[in-house]
Amino acid sequence: MKVGDLVRSVFDGAPLGSSPGKIGIVVDMIQKKCWRTNIQGKKVDWNSIDSEPHAVVLFPWNDGPITIPMIELEEIG
Repeated sequence: MKVGDLVRSVFDGAPLGSSPGKIGIVVDMIQKKCWRTNIQGKKVDWNSIDSEPHAVVLFPWNDGPITIPMIELEEIG
């Protein structure tokens, strides 16, 4: 996945503004930490996890881009 790719969210509990199945465009790639409470629990410990790749995605219905972990996106085409 790279900047300029069309992507679709494939995660059911997708972040606000990224409904599953909707298409957006990747405008940047970044590394950041993501705490998943459904897996790691409610008590956050940022020191115990590593950064992971995120895509900064612009969806047509949002006022601006949002970041989504790459494992929750599917490249189109």
